[in-house]
Amino acid sequence: MKTTVLKSYYKKGVLEAGCDEAGRGCLAGPVFAAAVILPENFTHPLINDSKKISENTRYKLRTEIEKEAICWSVAMVDNKRIDEINILNASFLAMHRAIGQLIKTPGHLLIDGNRFRNYSSIPHQCIVKGDGKYYSIAAASILAKTYRDDYMKKIHYEFSCYGWDKSKGYSTKPHRAAIEKYGISPYHRKSFRLFKDQFETQFWKVI
Repeated sequence: MKTTVLKSYYKKGVLEAGCDEAGRGCLAGPVFAAAVILPENFTHPLINDSKKISENTRYKLRTEIEKEAICWSVAMVDNKRIDEINILNASFLAMHRAIGQLIKTPGHLLIDGNRFRNYSSIPHQCIVKGDGKYYSIAAASILAKTYRDDYMKKIHYEFSCYGWDKSKGYSTKPHRAAIEKYGISPYHRKSFRLFKDQFETQFWKVI
């Protein structure tokens, strides 16, 4: 099996932040984003797109990334805001928040995907499947994924019938079956297609 060698930077000599999000396609919960600035010549044999790494490895790598990064940040946009501005804009907003929380201002941004909204006056480059091409984006994908998973595991205990400890809010068969049976929770994204036949949704009564 051929091993993909990730690149350490896009622009040499520039403080470069990799950015990625997690949870964009979920039916419930927030979207998370991370921004990571790594040393220019940083390499690691295991860091890659978070989807290609086991859960245990992701958490081990998170610790290493946080230790080795020049700086890093994680931010989120909740499901209510997602419903207000749509998931694409919410993803941009989460990335903007993460970038804004960095203790050092990057001179260039590497964005996973093909679309982004300018942040301040910092130039950026969109990289399709960038989390499998650049270490900084891959590192951001790992942080965003693990911190979002932690969040979903936590709120799972409020509404355990949905099985978010396993699905993390994604559109699995058990998750959709639970929505059909119990209705939606305050964490579900009402602007998403939650039912086979979308109709005026019902809510949990929160006391």
